[in-house]
Amino acid sequence: MRGPVRLPLEQLQPYLFEIPEAQVEWRSVFGNNAPVEIEVGFGKGLFLLTAGQERPDVNFFGIEIERQYQLFTANRLAKRNLGNVRLACTDARAFLRERVPAGSVQAVHVYFPDPWWKKRHHKRRLFTEEFAAACAQVLREGGRLEVMSDVEEYFGIITCLLAVQVRLRQLPVAERGAEYRTNFERKYRLAGKPILSASYQAFGEPFPPHPNPCPRRGKGLG
Repeated sequence: MRGPVRLPLEQLQPYLFEIPEAQVEWRSVFGNNAPVEIEVGFGKGLFLLTAGQERPDVNFFGIEIERQYQLFTANRLAKRNLGNVRLACTDARAFLRERVPAGSVQAVHVYFPDPWWKKRHHKRRLFTEEFAAACAQVLREGGRLEVMSDVEEYFGIITCLLAVQVRLRQLPVAERGAEYRTNFERKYRLAGKPILSASYQAFGEPFPPHPNPCPRRGKGLG
């Protein structure tokens, strides 16, 4: 991946989160009790970079499966000395389910998850009934889930999976300004492609997942 000159690894280390064997303690991760927001699949880190600078009173935690993106984004953060962002390289599905305490997160952001177009690859999709339930479970009361996609079919599956999470209520879609949340959004909007988005708010205390009523479209609905 092309990009800015890479800083030495020791300068990136403060941003690179090591996965614990037990559940995460956010105060230990960030050294404060500020609210935490998670981005799943941060790519080149535009959202984390922008939000981290604009909202210094919030802690941002990014999850990405690709190590190269973790290092690339850590490099961008280190050059700006952003102390309120941490990056994990792991499977977000298992991490949210097993490592994030229930009701401990102010917001979850999922922007342009890979649609894995081929039917045989659908099992790799991020959104499953289990992931939708995990998103609902980790949010505190009043917390929000924000999703975006440029793929109508996949977006329909995502919203179907989220619709049956009884802790989540879909909110009216707000008008978007000229700012971009991710590199993908910038690219798609400049190309005139439609972008689908949805916002949800969590109510009540976390509880066990709700059964999935969405029709399965082949093996490995996600």
